[in-house]
Amino acid sequence: MDLKAIVLAAGKGTRLRTEGCDLPKVMRQALGKPLLQYVLDELDFIDKKDIILVVGYKKEEILSVYGDYEYAVQQHQLGTGDAVKACEDKLRDFDGAVLVCCGDTPLIKKESYKDLFDTFTREGSDCTILSGLIDEPGSYGRIIRDQNGDFLRITEAKDCTEEEYKINEVNSGLYIFSSKKLFDTLKRIKNENAQGEYYLTDVPELILKDGGKVSICCRELGNELIGVNTMEQLKEVEDILRG
Repeated sequence: MDLKAIVLAAGKGTRLRTEGCDLPKVMRQALGKPLLQYVLDELDFIDKKDIILVVGYKKEEILSVYGDYEYAVQQHQLGTGDAVKACEDKLRDFDGAVLVCCGDTPLIKKESYKDLFDTFTREGSDCTILSGLIDEPGSYGRIIRDQNGDFLRITEAKDCTEEEYKINEVNSGLYIFSSKKLFDTLKRIKNENAQGEYYLTDVPELILKDGGKVSICCRELGNELIGVNTMEQLKEVEDILRG
């Protein structure tokens, strides 16, 4: 099956701003290399022409380095669902699988991306979600399963009930979708949540309700789950990369 990738790279990274540095989040450096570069290095099993960067804030800073990649522009910061929707025109005629990942998660390994794709194709899914088990799930979205252990929905931490908040299987923010199913479903997501944003996390539940198949690839992700949103997380990532 053909595979393309969407890398979300439009964020400002407000909490990463330091005096004299106003770069887009994915262009902040860890050990002298942009966060985005670590992600693209691990995606090298996908042809560069099949990778789309979703840019927004200070996009020229990203495109000056990564101008040889396809890109789509997210005009306003309206959430991950809105970011992916910006790619619709570029993927209108594509009928394969689409990997969606974040440009600020530099520790996710190639093996995790590949395992996710293998699960998607083996299960014959319309959507496969990469999840991980952690002791302190904190601000991560929770994977909600039914009584049979099958996927039910993803709930963002801020929208969790007291019981859901205790769940320790979390969403990595990494998915593979059937392209046609993804963009058909994105048209129907709403922003009725605490942030007033269009969540990509709503798409798997809608696919399921439409009778589609949603599977989960649960891996021991450990440090791979760390996204860089703060200076403390950037330092943590650098310490891990330094080994």
